Amino acid sequence: MTTDLAPIRRALLSVSDKTGLLGLGQALAAMGVELVSTGGTAAALRDAGLAVRDVSELTSFPEMMDGRVKTLHPGVHGGLLAQRANPAHVAAMEQHDIAAIDLLVVNLYPFEATVTAGGDYDTCIENIDIGGPAMIRAAAKNHGDVTVIVDSETYEDLVAELEANGGATSRAFRQAMAARAYARTAAYDTAVSAWMADAIGDAVPERRSTGGTLRQTLRYGENPHQSAAFYVTGDPRPGVASARQLQGKELSYNNINDTDAAVELVAEFDADRPTVAIIKHANPCGVATGDTMAEAYARAYDCDRTSAFGGIVALNQPLDGPTAEAISNIFTEVVIAPGADDDAQRIFAAKKNLRLLLIDGLPDPATAGRTWKQVAGGWLVQDRDNGRLDMNDLKVVTRRQPSQAELADMLFAWRVAKHVKSNAIVYARDGATVGIGAGQMSRVDSSRTAARKSVDMAEALGLSAPLTQGSVVASDAFFPFADGLLAAAEAGATSVIQPGGSMRDEEVIAAADEAGLSMVFTGMRHFRH
Repeated sequence: MTTDLAPIRRALLSVSDKTGLLGLGQALAAMGVELVSTGGTAAALRDAGLAVRDVSELTSFPEMMDGRVKTLHPGVHGGLLAQRANPAHVAAMEQHDIAAIDLLVVNLYPFEATVTAGGDYDTCIENIDIGGPAMIRAAAKNHGDVTVIVDSETYEDLVAELEANGGATSRAFRQAMAARAYARTAAYDTAVSAWMADAIGDAVPERRSTGGTLRQTLRYGENPHQSAAFYVTGDPRPGVASARQLQGKELSYNNINDTDAAVELVAEFDADRPTVAIIKHANPCGVATGDTMAEAYARAYDCDRTSAFGGIVALNQPLDGPTAEAISNIFTEVVIAPGADDDAQRIFAAKKNLRLLLIDGLPDPATAGRTWKQVAGGWLVQDRDNGRLDMNDLKVVTRRQPSQAELADMLFAWRVAKHVKSNAIVYARDGATVGIGAGQMSRVDSSRTAARKSVDMAEALGLSAPLTQGSVVASDAFFPFADGLLAAAEAGATSVIQPGGSMRDEEVIAAADEAGLSMVFTGMRHFRH
């Protein structure tokens, strides 16, 4: 049986990231802990005037093979794995002159950072740590006697624990640190295996795992009875995970989910023209371009003012004062943009609950990646939907040819429809959405819902006719019957963009010709569930 308190008499420190190392080393030395170290870590400690034993004194072997072999030795692993209350273990330590190691402080080679920085294959391979994970796992397994620390964030916790217990650690502390250690090595191995699968072109490896680091414990999940947390993976893709929050309440689970949807949508549009996307419950309720950001926001807001209340606003250019003033007129949960000028920040400062997030850039919608969805007993993993179209990809299938203005609006509506939950129908006119139907079980219902919203907005704005008159309509998947297309024609749409590929394409094309519509096929579908 091990006692609850385990005294720290000898510590092995071997860290790639030297953050906080000197302070920790000084604190341990002041408590009379013998320091053992390797390579650059030992040199840094000695430069600070601390007495340090080289690990080679424990192993009687020098570091070799460019440092690849230094800690993989019974002199190290025996000192980590030996159970202090086991007579046979103690006898083996005495027989083979193995010194007990009570504290292991290790952080790993910067493999993830090397990949993120674009390191070539050989450089990434050299940054795969071997000895570090082996020691961490050994110490974590033997947490009844040994304390393991794997990141600088817990150095202060360790020192406080030692001070509170007369130079020892409690079993509860060691258990917590062991769990943290195993999570770290698991995430590290996940990063290595995922990178290697990509590097060798294995799109569907036999085993796949995912990992993340806790960014934030959330107040609750989608609903108050659900606990939740936000983990980050280190993916360099700009978005909510990399955003800087300038003001406002803590982000909620739904805020993070909706803000991610908003950024991904607004990034579909070229940054040289102001564009605004307003999101509610992960669906766009208004998207528009304009000559100014304030005009783009006003046009997006006029698509569905009711749903915009309490929504998320994403901009593809820095937020300015006039736009901030307009946004401040209604309750808004989050605004995210690639920058904000002084006037905008001053205006928002009066809105204490509004979260203002700034990002350094917009995600590239064409970049490859993967998405994960949990199901009972497993995960569904797929490539990110990075499908893109331009004018040359559109195939006109009707007698009437679309005008250049209609083609431009069709591509605009198509990019929005990609981010609307299926079944998705988007009406657009002059670079702005004028009706959005999302998440309906039938496509005709989505067409009618979007048209109905446009009628409601026309009444609210005092217009003589809904803005769907003279609009184009985008459908994320083919029209299985002509009824959805005819509903769009009844709403006043003049042109249609859809994937095509239905068994009844000819019937739908004939209906479009009879209604005087132009229609193009994309050959690409954008289901979003």
